[in-house]
Amino acid sequence: MERYLEVPFTKEAAAQLKAGDLVYLTGTIYTARDAAHKRMQETLDRGEALPFDPAGNVIYYMGPSPAREGRCIGSAGPTTASRMDRYTPKLLDLGLRGMIGKGRRSAAVKDAVKRNGAVYFAAIGGAGALLSKSILQSEVIAYADLGTEAIRRLTVKNFPVIVCMDSDGTDLYETAIEQYRKE
Repeated sequence: MERYLEVPFTKEAAAQLKAGDLVYLTGTIYTARDAAHKRMQETLDRGEALPFDPAGNVIYYMGPSPAREGRCIGSAGPTTASRMDRYTPKLLDLGLRGMIGKGRRSAAVKDAVKRNGAVYFAAIGGAGALLSKSILQSEVIAYADLGTEAIRRLTVKNFPVIVCMDSDGTDLYETAIEQYRKE
């Protein structure tokens, strides 16, 4: 099913999304990769506030290439999500509503997705230049010293993603394999 979703979004909106749905996100999302996740964990361990409130928000596992003239961002393709798996359950417990990446997730992340009514989206790897066309604004909001791994606030319009794991824990990576074996 094709859906349009304003971000940030609620647990109730997440519950309407099903594995395999094509979703177009419009609103604000944040970027963070390995180094930024490590820093966020260290920040939480010190009892300090994160650079943005994860509640209801989406993190895109992406580090952009430099912007070309007249563009706010360069190529903006997803990175492998499993690299953030050790940090993700804590962020989901803090209210993170969605993640965008590519590849499978751990059992701990799947449990946290179900427990918190969140969603894992996949963006198409190798299509970063195309995906960047849906990004209207990009601003570094934290950890600028990390370069491409800094946390950015992105304004997106009709950013295309696929629900790979819905809030019930249905995992497209598993169901698609089963469907393929049946055919």
